[in-house]
Amino acid sequence: MPRSTTPKETQPPRRRMRGFETAAALLSREMKALAEKRGFGEAKLLTHWPEIVGEDLAAIARPVKITYGRGFGGTLVVLTTGANAPVLEMQKERIIDRVNATYGYRAVAHVHVTQTAPTGFAEGRVAFRPAPPEAPAKPDPARLARALQAAEGIEDEGLKQALARLAENVLTPRKS
Repeated sequence: MPRSTTPKETQPPRRRMRGFETAAALLSREMKALAEKRGFGEAKLLTHWPEIVGEDLAAIARPVKITYGRGFGGTLVVLTTGANAPVLEMQKERIIDRVNATYGYRAVAHVHVTQTAPTGFAEGRVAFRPAPPEAPAKPDPARLARALQAAEGIEDEGLKQALARLAENVLTPRKS
């Protein structure tokens, strides 16, 4: 059966049979082109930096580019502030191991630490801020009151205070 001979601009757009597409699928081509400009074969290192190196290192450093020379593995250039550079220097092996584990092969052999001002470069587009402090967890007031009520019959004030602190510590939810 021959196809329609109408001009291409009058034909309705071809429908995808898969249904809705995720935003990541729609932007993957553009993200890949941007990442490749900086030497990143995959944008995963840029988009998932905190999951790869950990929240503690991601708060003080950003990947800038990967350069490849002769031999195996490239050099990952990481941007940080001057005060955090020594911390990052000590964590180079950890960064290399985690990045290579992400790629599945020895993609990075070296890490080069570049220092910048705390506001970053290029009109402050990269800002290094510490993670926001978490509000301290509080125990359930009803359960704490019941636990403190059990210690009311104790006459020794020091022991009573120690038991109150123990009850508060035991009943306070902990981050796993």
